[in-house]
Amino acid sequence: MLKVIKAELRKMKRPSLLYVNIGILSALSLLFTSLVFLRAGSSVGNHRRGSETIQTVASLGKFDGGYFTFSLMSLFLGLIALTVFASQSSNEYTYGTLRNLLVRQPSRMKLLGGKFLAMVIFTFLLVSFVAILNIGLSFAESTHLHISTTLWTSGKAVHAFLNLFGNTLLATVGYGLVGMALGIILKSPMSSISISLLWFMVLENILGAVLPSATKWLPGNAISGISAGGAKIFSYERALITSALYLLLFGGLATLLFKRRDVAS
Repeated sequence: MLKVIKAELRKMKRPSLLYVNIGILSALSLLFTSLVFLRAGSSVGNHRRGSETIQTVASLGKFDGGYFTFSLMSLFLGLIALTVFASQSSNEYTYGTLRNLLVRQPSRMKLLGGKFLAMVIFTFLLVSFVAILNIGLSFAESTHLHISTTLWTSGKAVHAFLNLFGNTLLATVGYGLVGMALGIILKSPMSSISISLLWFMVLENILGAVLPSATKWLPGNAISGISAGGAKIFSYERALITSALYLLLFGGLATLLFKRRDVAS
């Protein structure tokens, strides 16, 4: 399985995959951090608009101010993981390379497990990069507004950040598993990615608006509840259980198909 992991990680080092995703996440991190600190330094930042609490200089000086912008990146990390997992799992069918892989590694479960672990490692590195970048940008921006960063390095801040990092990583892998399952089931990167994005970005919002009671059962809300450490719709425990049930359903079906489906090309 180690050889499968190494081979899969080597594929993920392609510039078209690695550098593009890093570039997108870096641009989003810079945009969000700049907007948060820009609004905090303006008069707009001193008001509450509707249900949205806008960060102020005072609130950014609290223990969670240093990683606040990192918490805004969870959905984008999840969607990028979804596309990576979906493309990496379905490209073997598209390009007809699955037969060659099975010649080198006849055990389909070891092949599937190695591919999954490689993508989890890639996800961990990506989430770590985004966390370091956002915290670094926050420290840099704090100097312009003279925000005290003393509480940012306190024990409470470190503990809260580790919880956030773990939940974000767990949710990101959850989104990735959905993409991987659909990639195997549909055998097409375009179909699996487009259907996933359509569901998470559009259809869930429509269903939530038309049938508010359905929001408690939607997979996207459940996974988002994990990254948030619990939300109004989902408690943390409910989010974990609901997400696990969906992932077991789709993952089990994908695993069964991967194990038993004939490889024609």
